[in-house]
Amino acid sequence: MAENDWKSRLGVVYSTNPDFQYTTGAPEEVPTLEPGKQRLIVGIDRRNRGGKQVTLVSGFQGADEDLRALAKTLKTKLGVGGSAKDGEITVQGDFRDKVCDLLKGMGYNAKRGN
Repeated sequence: MAENDWKSRLGVVYSTNPDFQYTTGAPEEVPTLEPGKQRLIVGIDRRNRGGKQVTLVSGFQGADEDLRALAKTLKTKLGVGGSAKDGEITVQGDFRDKVCDLLKGMGYNAKRGN
């Protein structure tokens, strides 16, 4: 099935060389830094959200799975919703101080932003 994955090759110009092998560039997996070396900024964002406030945790360096696990832990402890994508954790509501305290309790180097 993986050999016939034509959707990942859309827009590719093929070679007439019979020995040509198309390879897809797999994204590099960034190793997750230990919590003490992470510099996380905890801020608030109100733009493009219909007047709602969200707490934004940015600066995470590591794998998406670890980011999602950290987001799930924060959302569970705060009892709110949110998401984790593009290296940022979004928590619904203004919880800057609580998120900062939780992250420091877990060993992260967290700093309160705006």
